[in-house]
Amino acid sequence: MAAKLPSLNGLKVFECAARHMSFTKAASELNVTQTAVSHQVRRLEDELGIRLFHRFKERLELTASGHAYLQGVSLAFDQLRFSTEQVLEGCNDTTLTISTLATFASKWLLPRLGSFRLAHPEIDLRVSASTDFVDFVVGGADSAIRYGSGEWKGLRADWLMADEIFPVCSPTLLTGNHPLTSLDNLTHHTLLQVSGVTSNDWSIWLEAVSLPANLTSGARLTFDLALMAVQAAVDGHGVCIGRRAYVEDDLRAGRLIAPFGKSVTTDRAFYLVTPRDLANCAKVVALRTWLIDVIGNAENRHTA
Repeated sequence: MAAKLPSLNGLKVFECAARHMSFTKAASELNVTQTAVSHQVRRLEDELGIRLFHRFKERLELTASGHAYLQGVSLAFDQLRFSTEQVLEGCNDTTLTISTLATFASKWLLPRLGSFRLAHPEIDLRVSASTDFVDFVVGGADSAIRYGSGEWKGLRADWLMADEIFPVCSPTLLTGNHPLTSLDNLTHHTLLQVSGVTSNDWSIWLEAVSLPANLTSGARLTFDLALMAVQAAVDGHGVCIGRRAYVEDDLRAGRLIAPFGKSVTTDRAFYLVTPRDLANCAKVVALRTWLIDVIGNAENRHTA
């Protein structure tokens, strides 16, 4: 069994008294009485079962055990002070680094960042786009916008928006030999899809509308990034299975249409993910509040 750790307060008083080699000076630094310091050290000695100081009338001396113990205790407190400084530095730094998926950054976040910058001109933004999950220990990010189930061990995850999928295409596909005015004509068009965790999106949607998962007589086009699949749909190369977060601006601008009006909500969603020691930093709170407000306002417009 691991040894029980002694009182942290007793260790703090011991370290301070040993550093000054004086109960009186330690009392002054800790803003307590000299008697309180003496009692705390005596209590620690009793707890450990060893003497840490030789007490003489005019001075103190560390015992051999006290001297050896002080080295470890001092090292531990130095590490605590360093870690505290690092955490505070991360909170007080005005640079806010956000890691997110490349498509989310391009299709949703960047078009809306202007309002955040107007609201928080004191914060310097840095956006890092990647298909991989950021490593908060070595990656240098303060927060990340992730797509998934919301379960990331040791991190705070705040739900942002549901994952809603549905087919989108260029308005030009409403005309021609097989216009996308009915589900039956979908079989004559190329289906655009994305590899990875979302590769079965077409199957999910086709099942929801009672169509076979292997529907289509044409070839499927598969992309590494949803950004590329959406752009291919804008350019008229086929029908993309789109996420609302990725296509809503193109829908609003008329570059894309949703020909069938049937959407499916999956069991995944978008989350703001933050290390717990940074979750209450002012710059992270500002980002979280802004995201929730912007998404909430958009949802209200969408349902109105």
